[in-house]
Amino acid sequence: MPCAINIPACRLGFTGWFFLLVVVAYAAMELRGFFPRSERPLINMVHVSCGITIFVLMVARLLVRLKSPAPPIVPKPSPMMTGFAHLGHLAIYLLFIALPLIGMVMMYWRGNPWYAFGLTMPYAPQSDFERVDTLKAIHEWLANAGYFVIGLHALAALLHHYWWKDNTLLRMMPRKR
Repeated sequence: MPCAINIPACRLGFTGWFFLLVVVAYAAMELRGFFPRSERPLINMVHVSCGITIFVLMVARLLVRLKSPAPPIVPKPSPMMTGFAHLGHLAIYLLFIALPLIGMVMMYWRGNPWYAFGLTMPYAPQSDFERVDTLKAIHEWLANAGYFVIGLHALAALLHHYWWKDNTLLRMMPRKR
């Protein structure tokens, strides 16, 4: 489907917008210490809103991917490389579905108001800080693992393009297929 707006961000499609949301979500948490405490609720809302959007996009992407598989890689990689690719994609889908879910459950069990998209989200009538601490530790560990998974994914795409010289990276770019 052609893009009516001739700007690079529009042409990036799903991958570009998804990547932008991930960067904003990560940056909101990594850079929040540089802002006054009074700005923290806004920064947290940006983080949560991006996380919820990432969750919705990942579920939609997974459903689309299950219905219409990716075009073949040319030349065809070895079965071992295909297995590694499937494992890597599984890690990405699980990571970016689990992270927002864990984050939302954690915010719920804090037992105080929290916000997404400017709206008050549901929260538990009573806090469970032991559960919150556990969920927060898992959420932070997965977020840190996300740096590794994203980096490995980018490295694999570059290896496909420059080392193995196949069409993997081109398949991800609009109008280059």
